[in-house]
Amino acid sequence: MARVAVIGGGVSGLGTALLLGRRGHAVTLYEQDVRGVGEDLDRDFFAWDRPRVPQAVQPHSFLAPVRSVLRAETPDVYADLLARGAREYHDFDWFGEHPPVRDGDEELVTLRTRRIVLEAALASAVRREAAVEVRHGSRVSGLAFAEGSPPRVTGVRVGDAEHGADLVVDASGRRSPVPAWLTAAGCRAPVVDSHRTGLAYFCRWYALRADGPRDPGKVKTGSAAPFALAGVFPSDNDTFAVHLVLSTGDPTRSAVTDPAVFEAAARRFPAAAAWLGLDPEPQSAVLPMAGLPNRWTSLTDDAGPVVTGLVNAGDSLVHTNPTLGHGVAFGLLAARYLAAHADETASDPSGYHEWTVRNLRPWFDDQVAADRANEQRLAESAPASPDRRAAAVGACAFEDPVVMRARARVRHLLLPAAEAYGSEEVDRAVTAWLEANPDFAPGHDGPTRDEWEALVPG
Repeated sequence: MARVAVIGGGVSGLGTALLLGRRGHAVTLYEQDVRGVGEDLDRDFFAWDRPRVPQAVQPHSFLAPVRSVLRAETPDVYADLLARGAREYHDFDWFGEHPPVRDGDEELVTLRTRRIVLEAALASAVRREAAVEVRHGSRVSGLAFAEGSPPRVTGVRVGDAEHGADLVVDASGRRSPVPAWLTAAGCRAPVVDSHRTGLAYFCRWYALRADGPRDPGKVKTGSAAPFALAGVFPSDNDTFAVHLVLSTGDPTRSAVTDPAVFEAAARRFPAAAAWLGLDPEPQSAVLPMAGLPNRWTSLTDDAGPVVTGLVNAGDSLVHTNPTLGHGVAFGLLAARYLAAHADETASDPSGYHEWTVRNLRPWFDDQVAADRANEQRLAESAPASPDRRAAAVGACAFEDPVVMRARARVRHLLLPAAEAYGSEEVDRAVTAWLEANPDFAPGHDGPTRDEWEALVPG
């Protein structure tokens, strides 16, 4: 069994430490924050200042891999997550009555909850795990190396002390200092593939009133204008978030941080209007976030691993813009692999690197392409896609379970789009839908630019 040092106590760090500990490995988790998540979730969510984790207060929807990893590896954590208020939503719930079950349909479930609830469930389990030691307030300041070709990481440095490990997992996030430490130590440089995303996010949290209305009706959770996206994220314990996405170059961007302006603008989108029409209680200010690139950081190049004894996971490995909600799924999938292959990874990380390229990299590339298209469309206030059939697939999914199943399999990282949408069954369903809707044309359900600027000053 390996001695493992995990750098970073976020979701990926906690998940990696827990799964390793449950496989019998001796794990030490180093977290520079002096405290971890506690049991007062609302206080921690709304009042805990976490400048290194700006996404912590942004809305989340956890995709099928999150649920499948937790249920298989840590069923007690999954049960705790539900007990704390997380809710399951099956993609077929849209139809009310589910279609006849097919293999794999059981996976098409989103976990609706704030990130803090998942962190609390993981942290509670880590505290109970005898094989895991958590050291809060321990900022890792460097790595220990042994000579070799490539060099080998033999542990971490905290202050003046060195702590040995057979394997170090960098889960310290998108601002990880590890690549700089490697090059400073004379290692070949990690290979970084970074893509700017000119998207700005604004969210505000609300709670349904105990004595107020609770059902927004049958309404999609997403809406769009040529220059903006809007979404609603139903969450745990009667909370939900309203979300607006703009180009970082939009001249009205700063005005959206005003709560009155934000809400007036959000009400022009059907998704947000339906939920705000329930007269909820605001729980937060408008919370902005921007400047998040899609970045892949590989600790291997054409010559092989740049170092042994060290791997990266979570946002240190693959940081994705949150539009598709991939981040936590990637982190827990990597944690499961490392837990099952810790000894061999400690000896030679090549297998782990190959696994990440095979299983995570294609989804990263899809994210880059999707965000590039969104950035261009929002920046240019472009009209809806002229591809009538492609637009019809999205509309048809909400009327035909066959197409919804394909959509859900892509969304939940279960099948690539070409395979999910490329079947004859889906093709027939879309063709039939277009024949039944001859007047269908791609369009938007959000406000025009003139309507927006009447509400949102530039």
